[in-house]
Amino acid sequence: LLIGERRVGGGRIRRIEALRTDYREIYHRSLNAELTTVDWSRHAPSARAMNELGMNMIGSPTVHGSSLELFDNARKILMAIARDIDSAKTSILMEFYIWSEGGLADDVLSAVVRAAERGVSCRILVDAVGGRPWWRGAQPKQLRAAGVDVRAALPIGLYTSFLGRTDLRLHRKIVVIDGVTAWTGSMNLVDPSYFKQEAGVGKWVDAMVRVKGAAVVPLAATMIGDWLIESADDLEDVISSAGLRAVAPHGSADVQVVGSGPGQTSDGLLQMVLALIQAAREELVLTTPYLVPDDSLLHALRGAAGRGVRVRIIVPEKVDSVLARFASRSYYEDLLDIGVEIYLYQQGLLHTKSIMVDNQLSMFGTVNLDMRSIWLNYEVALFVYQAEFALELGILQDTYVANSIRLDAAAWSQRPFSHRFLENCLRLLSPLL
Repeated sequence: LLIGERRVGGGRIRRIEALRTDYREIYHRSLNAELTTVDWSRHAPSARAMNELGMNMIGSPTVHGSSLELFDNARKILMAIARDIDSAKTSILMEFYIWSEGGLADDVLSAVVRAAERGVSCRILVDAVGGRPWWRGAQPKQLRAAGVDVRAALPIGLYTSFLGRTDLRLHRKIVVIDGVTAWTGSMNLVDPSYFKQEAGVGKWVDAMVRVKGAAVVPLAATMIGDWLIESADDLEDVISSAGLRAVAPHGSADVQVVGSGPGQTSDGLLQMVLALIQAAREELVLTTPYLVPDDSLLHALRGAAGRGVRVRIIVPEKVDSVLARFASRSYYEDLLDIGVEIYLYQQGLLHTKSIMVDNQLSMFGTVNLDMRSIWLNYEVALFVYQAEFALELGILQDTYVANSIRLDAAAWSQRPFSHRFLENCLRLLSPLL
């Protein structure tokens, strides 16, 4: 009764259902036929099949004409986002799971304040639970004083605390500037040199992509949809103030933006991830901070290794949740015994969420390979059908491997019984971690 259903409330469900019409309106205004026509002959047959899957289950089409610039340095990411915000002329849309004071994160906030003061429309959405320490500080008031519209996503109240689900969270990270430039990926609006230094896991290691071209539109639509759910704003007013207009192609990447979450999709994102894993023929590389797969994902990974695909999973040796750490370890033996290679990253909490297949296809976004991301959180992922980006992502993943220790199957099988017992006990809590 308490945890078996992903209850989000009747009012929210009705607003989510209305968003389907809103998304179509945004796409109609911003994407011409050129950008919705994909030459699938350039890709493996599995790419076209994944597009059909995303269309049928989620209503998310692949768009043509995007460029993706991959960033893997937190300092450069924050500085580049601040520069983009300083160049904004019409609008800034931002949503994050966590916003934390300190370091270069404050430079981004200052850039938003400057933008608002020169008349740019600024909307910021931060999760009510993930950003709780930030909401208690002075920065939200500072933003509002400058004219920024700042709102908490999925606020916690008496009703949700007793009758709803308080663990359904907005885990997306999206920035859209003037409707022509966007950012997404694994990084919250935090400076790793200041964030959770007391956790004893080292600096958080993230990656983001700077997007230009057609894929900016579905990213903007995702953030606008989240905004409309939390506010009484009119769609026309938001579109107008956001400066959304027909976007020009920029680059050759074909990108499918897939959002997920309770009330929005059932298992659409999971099906897309499974299809991507099943498309692998030679190589499959995955990075995730939390490896707590459901049965279907576990079987897909084992199946890939079983059919001869080289499967490498890179996870941090230490994570900020003891429960998740031991629950994750309960799955290692199931993967090692079929030949999956598991690498334990040594240089901090590896937080990048990515999948690369055969140097051809890839997924990049906010989605952890755990049941919380797949079933409980509101997430966003880019499924990229372009060899150039897959190769670039593969190079980044190789740097993670180079800073990792490969887990030895024989040594792992000799770990103490007490560890095995704790791992298997916590595995029972996997759907909640």
